[in-house]
Amino acid sequence: MTFSLIAKNPEDGAIGLIVASRFFACGAAVSYVGASVAVASQAFCNPVWGTEGRRRLAAGETAEEVLSDFIHRDAGQAIRQAHMMDAKGNFAAHTGADCVDWAGHLIADDHSVAGNMLAGPEVIEATSEAYQAHADLPFALRLITAMQAGEAAGGDKRGRQAAGLVIHRGEDHAWLDIRADDHADPLGELARLWEVAQERYVHFAKGMPTAAKFSGLPTRDGIDADIARAEAERLAAGIPSRSHATTA
Repeated sequence: MTFSLIAKNPEDGAIGLIVASRFFACGAAVSYVGASVAVASQAFCNPVWGTEGRRRLAAGETAEEVLSDFIHRDAGQAIRQAHMMDAKGNFAAHTGADCVDWAGHLIADDHSVAGNMLAGPEVIEATSEAYQAHADLPFALRLITAMQAGEAAGGDKRGRQAAGLVIHRGEDHAWLDIRADDHADPLGELARLWEVAQERYVHFAKGMPTAAKFSGLPTRDGIDADIARAEAERLAAGIPSRSHATTA
């Protein structure tokens, strides 16, 4: 199952991992991201590749070292696929010999893509090319757009069901973590959720505590004003809310 993209945003150092699959809740099963590292464990997922890998990469081991050790230790490595980024921004990937065709990976300077059960190599190639071509977009939208290009090139050859996007901005906790666990157009749903996030969430997130600033912004000073300003601008532009939220 699955194709995924790991990247580091050159503007602010944010780490992003986005995944799509004809498999329920792939965002929860595949994605392991930290403050400065990321691991995607897919095909016949081994979650320990994700949890142990994230911990060891964060402690300073290289992606090549960690991945080589996993391949050596795991008797099921032939049916595993993984790619990862270490704390220095270096990538490594493994596609087991028994992963279902088409299966493979691609490593570029600033991102990696891997997938299995795909329509063909054009899926990961289109994903990588679109990521490189859309550096002008906000990071989250750049990741979604890249994956939609891979889907347009054939994507998971079985169809569509789920997708997930996780972004960390230098913290152990996520800045953004959105998923579509069972949806006819999961990447389109991520795009909708990203639009909804602009209404309130991204403004609220400015006040989130960090390891260096334990209390964050402990009042709503400025946050409510930013939300009101964003709503006024959206309404003035004639853009309706895409939120499914209800009112009391």
